[in-house]
Amino acid sequence: MMRKCHLNVCPVGIATQDPELRKKFRGMPEHVINFFWMLGEEVREILAALGARKVADIVGRADLLVFDEELRNSKTKNLDLTPILTNALSLPGLINPKAETKNTMKQDHMLHLSLDNVLIEKSKPALEAKKPVVIESEIKNINRSCGTMLSHEISKKYGEEGLPDNTITLKLHGSTGQSFGAFVTKGVTMLVEGDANDGTGKGLCGGKIVVVPSKKMGQGFVAEKNIITGNVALYGATAGRAFFRGVAGERFAVRNS
Repeated sequence: MMRKCHLNVCPVGIATQDPELRKKFRGMPEHVINFFWMLGEEVREILAALGARKVADIVGRADLLVFDEELRNSKTKNLDLTPILTNALSLPGLINPKAETKNTMKQDHMLHLSLDNVLIEKSKPALEAKKPVVIESEIKNINRSCGTMLSHEISKKYGEEGLPDNTITLKLHGSTGQSFGAFVTKGVTMLVEGDANDGTGKGLCGGKIVVVPSKKMGQGFVAEKNIITGNVALYGATAGRAFFRGVAGERFAVRNS
């Protein structure tokens, strides 16, 4: 493994924008589809051999695991894997012997608490009649993926075209949560006075993001020497614009097109 996805020098032409390196990539979407078809087929064969119908039936079934004796050598001949090949529910001293070993309930993402619900409500004139709106709000680092649900509402009605530029302008103050502005579509402008977290603008697809330091930082603050956004900003972005007054974290704008 080269481990150079963030350096724009991918030797197989995947994680790079260099036209010469991109020529080396010979993959096609159909190859990925075919791979997963074959993977699924092999999984079904293994499940059938174990007498199971679905993956959920074998979760926690440590009794089905065995050590491959052909791999025994001088270093592993005395290795006893019994402790980790024992079903956890059969071990003594369990606090809850009836504990579930697989997912049995849906996760509550608490989307009803998302800041986007407020933004969507205040953006109704733009969503319904393309009338420009300007919305000001405080933002905190618990407000993750801000702007994503709003963009979903735009895409549902206007598709890939989105809205005219700057139809919805969000003026936010504070520190954003992770994935701020993820998948933000055309027509949305997000202005942040403060700083941003990891994943800012990932999957950006037409919107505009601007992040500048808070005015409260004072005259001695040098923006160009301080972090303004975290790692993997603009990961996988395909369209739009982004402006950061400051230093970005690692893997900035990788795998975007």
